Amino acid sequence: MNLVRLHPWSVNGLMRRDFDRRANRRFGCAPDEAGVADWVPAVDIIEEKDRFVLRADIPGVEREAIDVSMHEGVLSISGERRSERRDAVDGIQRFERASGRFLRRFTLPETADAEGIAAKSANGILEITILKLPEVQARRIDVEAA
Repeated sequence: MNLVRLHPWSVNGLMRRDFDRRANRRFGCAPDEAGVADWVPAVDIIEEKDRFVLRADIPGVEREAIDVSMHEGVLSISGERRSERRDAVDGIQRFERASGRFLRRFTLPETADAEGIAAKSANGILEITILKLPEVQARRIDVEAA
């Protein structure tokens, strides 16, 4: 026998967020009030010896619809996944995949090289590689006798 947990408040929360998002769009609230994204992709952040790697799950997003930018130490990933319209002829269809705009921002550490950023997208995963700056070694200064 399988046990299935029902979390009614999580469904209520999803419905409330969806309602708020639609109401904010309808009544023309400012972007910072309504939120700047319709959905948020999951991101893995990996630190290696000589680089940082960010992997974002963005299935169904065309490469041309992705924008990666860097400004004042903040890396921004944004884009849009278009929704597919289908008419339900026989029965009910269920749509769970979010569509619309997405945005993620990351403050990069001082060791990140702003000029050494590369991005590639394959199989629904956006991979961003950020090289690290070479470590500055302390220089010993000899003190001479006067």
